[in-house]
Amino acid sequence: MLVKLLVLTLPLHFFFSCGDAFSYGSRPRSLGSTTHLRSTVSDDVMRSVTNIPSTSAPLSQNTFAGKVEQALMQRFKPSKIERVITSWRLAELGYEHREFVGDQQVPPITDAATSRCYQHAPSYVPGLKATAWWDNAGDELAWAKSLSKSFDSIRDEFTSVMSAPDKLSEGNNVWAGALSTDAESYGEGWKTLVLLNRGQWDENNAKLFPATSRAINQSGAPVAEAFFASMKPQTSIKPHSDFTNFVLTSHLPLVIPENGNNKCRLSVGDETREWLEGKVILFDTSIYHDAINDSEEMRYILMLRVWHPDLTKEEIEALQFIYDCLEIPELLSDDPGTVFMAEQRAKMVKEFPLIGSQASGGFGGVKGGKKTKGKAKRKKGRK
Repeated sequence: MLVKLLVLTLPLHFFFSCGDAFSYGSRPRSLGSTTHLRSTVSDDVMRSVTNIPSTSAPLSQNTFAGKVEQALMQRFKPSKIERVITSWRLAELGYEHREFVGDQQVPPITDAATSRCYQHAPSYVPGLKATAWWDNAGDELAWAKSLSKSFDSIRDEFTSVMSAPDKLSEGNNVWAGALSTDAESYGEGWKTLVLLNRGQWDENNAKLFPATSRAINQSGAPVAEAFFASMKPQTSIKPHSDFTNFVLTSHLPLVIPENGNNKCRLSVGDETREWLEGKVILFDTSIYHDAINDSEEMRYILMLRVWHPDLTKEEIEALQFIYDCLEIPELLSDDPGTVFMAEQRAKMVKEFPLIGSQASGGFGGVKGGKKTKGKAKRKKGRK
């Protein structure tokens, strides 16, 4: 009962992320705080920097955050998740990490007075690389290559469902707007259709887009969230941060008006690029970024939020456990039976919902094991 009472004091934004920023919460200075982060900022604020405070003191076990910390220590070897513990304590302190990361770019950017290569991450794991554009990620992009091969089937399925309003109405929260005032910078033109939210598949929407969901699930992407995102013509998204440095953002552009004519553009840090249909991009949205649809038609993308490649397996599992606790606070119960039932529920909601598909390995990934011959044939038939 105590855990339930404690979790009720959390800001609403602890429980939502798709369409907004993927983060621990809006500003967890105290678990009852309802203060919002700035959605748009002045140049002075954008270019400010902060110093990381001490996190040596453990959190009080009489708070929800303290109970989460205690559970993390019990479930994982503390030395393996030290950065996650630090991150969670920083969040509870209300710390917002701000740093000039121009020196981490290729080539390095040295003019901090004019650059926009500033990171703003209230949900912050220390020690992760902050690169605006991940062009040479090597093995980290193997999943992106797999996803791009499914571009034709994903786009065909998407346009087919979009052209059938009756079928689209079967979905859940179809084309929802941003859920919090933190996401005000996205503007009214930004809408989402969620497939996977914080490791949990939306069964209705996965069934509405089975080819897309299977492509994501079978790609091996370390995905925490997946959703379609639309952007209205002649709209823009103001410079902002998505508040979190331990996930990167990937786009698979599906429908880009005047494709190749530089009408739909995305800026991250100091560099602007255009979306190109079928070309997967990966970038860090804890760095200030903005976007524009300068065309006369809707722009559609498939958007993934993936765990940062610098995180270890244990750190990813620990971060996912935090989000599981926010969704299922019974995981923190003192009763072993209640914890067991909560663990089964947490496992079940992350399972891939489409019958006949490969099982999810957690965080949107795929478990090891060979595909059956029948599945390989079906995949070939969709290309």
